[in-house]
Amino acid sequence: MQGEGDPALARSSPAPDLARSIYLLWGHHPSPGRSGLSVTAIVAAGIEIADADGLDAVSMRKVANHLGVGAMSLYAHVPGKDELTALMVDSVHGELYEDVDAAARAGDWRAAMKFVVAQNWALYERHPWLLDIRSSRPNLGPNISRKYETELRPLDGIGLSDIEMDAALTLVLGHVDSAARARRSTVRAQAESGMTDAEWWGVVSPVLSQVMVDDDLVLSARVGSAVGAQFNAAQNPEHALAFGLDTILDGIQARIGQR
Repeated sequence: MQGEGDPALARSSPAPDLARSIYLLWGHHPSPGRSGLSVTAIVAAGIEIADADGLDAVSMRKVANHLGVGAMSLYAHVPGKDELTALMVDSVHGELYEDVDAAARAGDWRAAMKFVVAQNWALYERHPWLLDIRSSRPNLGPNISRKYETELRPLDGIGLSDIEMDAALTLVLGHVDSAARARRSTVRAQAESGMTDAEWWGVVSPVLSQVMVDDDLVLSARVGSAVGAQFNAAQNPEHALAFGLDTILDGIQARIGQR
């Protein structure tokens, strides 16, 4: 049986690749060389492709074509798409904040959290492919790390433990993520159907009023009609974002006040 120090086991471990990825994220890049090709240029090209056509459209070959170089030349700088994606994610998160005190300068902790939400909401709008990145293990690059620092600072000293600060921030950011997904779904539905939400609701609403006559559906019919009248749609991600955020912040404030 292979032991803990067995060379064969060490060779099969993902740890060296993981360490290499972290070094790459933190700026330990190969020199550009005579071609002038660099990690920065490769990452920028990947982001341009993803912004235009989605994350699935990004490949090492397409990035190489975008840069006008051979695909194999990229591998001297970035080992593969997984590493490229991690670099892209970290790069765009550098757009969020001017410095690590940016959120704290927005006002009290509630105002700061609203600023954090607005910044992340706008980031998802610029780079919707970020919503396709799903992992329970964070991308530990410099910009992601600074983002975490920036977003935690307004919560420090308000009466939450360190674990609660992390949980509160996770809850807030998860809410933004959910609302951004709803917004993307709305955008896609409009593109695929050729109808705006208002046009769709204008067709669906009168039909529903005729068919939803079951007494068991009185409440859902009433509430659904109210939502449709308010937003000319079955949902409004922006309203859901604002309402949910206020509810979350009220809950955090109440928790602090109970101590």
